[in-house]
Amino acid sequence: MLKLSNILCASITISMAAFSLVSCNSEAEKKVAEREKYIIPDSLMQTLKIDTVQTCQLVDALTLTGSVDFNQDNQVNVYPLVSGNIQDIKVALGDYVTAGQVLAVVNSSEMAAYSSNLSTAQSAVDVAKKNLDAQKSLFASGLNSQLDVNSAQAAYDQANAQLELAKRVLKINGDNTQGNYVIKAPISGFIVQKNVTNNTVIRTDNGTNLFTISDLKNVWIQANVYESNIGKIHLGDKVSVTTVSYPDRVFTGQIDKIMNVLDPANKVMKVKVVLPNNDYALKPQMFASVTVTNPENKEAICISSKALIFDHSQYFVLKYNGKGDAVITPVQVLSSLGDKTYLSGGLSIGDKLIASQAVLIYDALNN
Repeated sequence: MLKLSNILCASITISMAAFSLVSCNSEAEKKVAEREKYIIPDSLMQTLKIDTVQTCQLVDALTLTGSVDFNQDNQVNVYPLVSGNIQDIKVALGDYVTAGQVLAVVNSSEMAAYSSNLSTAQSAVDVAKKNLDAQKSLFASGLNSQLDVNSAQAAYDQANAQLELAKRVLKINGDNTQGNYVIKAPISGFIVQKNVTNNTVIRTDNGTNLFTISDLKNVWIQANVYESNIGKIHLGDKVSVTTVSYPDRVFTGQIDKIMNVLDPANKVMKVKVVLPNNDYALKPQMFASVTVTNPENKEAICISSKALIFDHSQYFVLKYNGKGDAVITPVQVLSSLGDKTYLSGGLSIGDKLIASQAVLIYDALNN
């Protein structure tokens, strides 16, 4: 009996010792965990931006791909009015020209013929005038009839009409009497196409334009809309445009025209946006990202997009509780538009979030 009692006492002693050891280990682990919890240093806190969770009007956004194009309403193709040989080209691709500026000179036999026709018409007028004066003098002397005077007058009037025609033809073709056709800029703008070089022989029956001039003070953005998104696009929808060249600059406008046909090759519908371009920042053929926005009649939680972290197929934010304490919090994203992200849950109105260097602190918390 005594032996059994001793065994029981020994067992109880061992159990108490084991429990005491486990308790000590748990307390130690708890203290280590508390000691190793990451607290944002004050030096870093001074550089951080803290935002407050709020509600915003929900905006439906659709991003389209597109490119910058000339404004074809402010674009002129320059074609040759006469045949000849191009000489003395005075502009290069990309040059800015003003209306009336000389672009090139064409040595033309047609222009020489127009000058010859003018001289011939002027001589015919002089001869007809002398004949009319002579007939009037003879009529005054009674040596001819009124019919002769009328015939001379008609010949004189016809000669004047031919002279006027020769002058107009020459003026339409540059009004140059030296056998040259001077090509001038019809509008002010940039030379965006140049299809000739010196000594090029040109003909009026060739459909190729010599130059294209475009005023780039406003440009078109041609965006592609896939079939699945056609119902989300409306005339007048507001858009924001960004380019690779200016990732931090947003150009704003609206949809000015919807092409109600699909491209048979790639099955997309084109929409057109007209944007001002007074500083010529947007260049034709630049790639553009076009975001179409439509405000909805409801509100949602919104945060700064800079506060959002994506990791392991999940979005997170860093909720700030004060005194350097931040907590990783998963959130559900509805949509993002520019510097705003809309959420369906995970946060409450008024929560504080770290909205700068969030990834750096997120990594520190995870480690």
